[in-house]
Amino acid sequence: MSDNTPDAPAPQPGAYPPPPAPGAYPPPTGGTPPAYGAPPSYGVPPQQPPQYGAPPQYGAQPYGTPAYGYGAPAKTNTLAIVSLIASLTGIIFILPFVGSLVGVITGHLALSRLKTSGEQGRGLALAGTIIGWVGLAFAIIGVIIFIAIIGYYASLSTTYSS
Repeated sequence: MSDNTPDAPAPQPGAYPPPPAPGAYPPPTGGTPPAYGAPPSYGVPPQQPPQYGAPPQYGAQPYGTPAYGYGAPAKTNTLAIVSLIASLTGIIFILPFVGSLVGVITGHLALSRLKTSGEQGRGLALAGTIIGWVGLAFAIIGVIIFIAIIGYYASLSTTYSS
């Protein structure tokens, strides 16, 4: 019987082939039945996949090393962080003059060091410097208003006492 028998109907395009006839496969050999989902073994030992060796490296880096020339991320300048924290402390908390002054000084130091060190933190240093200067301006305006209020009440007390 050949594949080109005239009595077999021609397969239609996209149609599934007919199922095999009963007894077309050899019966399974003895032993334990196959596990659920595993294909049944019919006495043919499983073949090992071909061994190809190590894949080519193509310039790949070993695990843990940065790829494409990127090194470790640049460190953030400590003075920039101190500048921002001190300036915010000067604005928010009780130390308006001291915190703002420390923020301005450390902000300028951080900006000058960032030009040569290659560290990150320019935005932090700028923010600390600007907030520090604003805090100093508020502190100076507050002192002027405080002196003016004391002077006003001092002038009132001298006018009523005479």
